[in-house]
Amino acid sequence: MSTDTPASAAGTSNRYVAVQESAEFAGLRKTLRGFIFPMTVAFFLWYALYVILSAYARDFMGTRLFGSNINVALVFGLLQFVSTFLIAWLYARYANRRIDPVADRIRAEVGEVNHEHGPRG
Repeated sequence: MSTDTPASAAGTSNRYVAVQESAEFAGLRKTLRGFIFPMTVAFFLWYALYVILSAYARDFMGTRLFGSNINVALVFGLLQFVSTFLIAWLYARYANRRIDPVADRIRAEVGEVNHEHGPRG
């Protein structure tokens, strides 16, 4: 077995490295991180608040809101699901507007290079 890479594979590999080092790709990563990191921190803090209140503020979390079975803890727990779906929806909107167009341009650029060097695979 040989570990040498064919010239076309090396050329494609070099192109991927060039794209990864490009300003457009760096901007794409910065844009992605600009959404993901703050949302991750916000969700973690929200979840930590829920856990901490459940552990140390039992009287508050046990406060009845509606009827005999709906209390603050249950509402907070259900809001965890709501916030998860809200973040997913916000990410989909954000990605459609700010991430996908740039990623599609980069993908098309790399795809053109792949066609010059032969079939993918």
